[in-house]
Amino acid sequence: MKTCLSLFVALFLSASTFAQEIPARWDELVASDFPKAVEKSSKTCILPIGILEKHGPHSPIGTDLIHVREWAAHAVKSEYAVVFPDYFYGQINEARHQPGTFALPSKIIYELLEATCDEIARNGFDKIVILNGHGGNPEFLHFFMQSLLNKRHNYAVYLYSPENDKDFAKEYRKMHKSPMENDQHAGEGETSTLMYYRPDLMRMDRAATESGADQKRSDLPGLYTPIWWYSSYPNHYAGEGDKATAEFGKFITDHEIASFIKALKEVKADTKTIQLQNEFYDRVDKLNK
Repeated sequence: MKTCLSLFVALFLSASTFAQEIPARWDELVASDFPKAVEKSSKTCILPIGILEKHGPHSPIGTDLIHVREWAAHAVKSEYAVVFPDYFYGQINEARHQPGTFALPSKIIYELLEATCDEIARNGFDKIVILNGHGGNPEFLHFFMQSLLNKRHNYAVYLYSPENDKDFAKEYRKMHKSPMENDQHAGEGETSTLMYYRPDLMRMDRAATESGADQKRSDLPGLYTPIWWYSSYPNHYAGEGDKATAEFGKFITDHEIASFIKALKEVKADTKTIQLQNEFYDRVDKLNK
């Protein structure tokens, strides 16, 4: 009797462990587990968007992609959602002069992102959270988000934008070593993050072999030109990556993971967005009759 009871307990614990261990990454799921993953995620899919571009002479070309991949992977350990595989089709025309850059035409990246969201939804998800890791994407992504209202969609897209945390910002400034105003691309902050997430990919002995200083080659107050970034940072490097530390990276990533988990919980509990979208689409349809 005891043997049977022990066997039953072992099988129960094994089944429970299996239920908890359904992979979060879309590409690691087996098809027979996919419906379980959709249900477990509350029909929520994270779409981490990075890019392929030079990140100074020391950080990998896929820095932004690796960053959001790791960010999402750490978050879903605490708050389950399905994570879409590596997506690096964003706006990066300003880095086309650097080796390794993968820049597609604007029309293609827009249509590809909408088609990707449509296909995610076709697979059962009605909430898609975009987690962006590339500084050249926000304008494109905001335009994409507003354009979704151009036709009816049976899903909601949420673009995660971290809230301003004064306590974090204060401590960040205290720990930061290089000039804050120039720490934009492959500099101390971003390099520290990758040093924590993927130290094996970093080539820190090369971080100071190129200048990441603002060259200030163009000054047109009140005017925007598409060449503004290149005019300031022809090396596609802005900051001082050699000042980075894994300790600073852990401080940054602990905060970003915790903040995203909070937002992810809010998305999963949200019932208003899709409801309001449908109300909007219904009124548009009524107006056009």
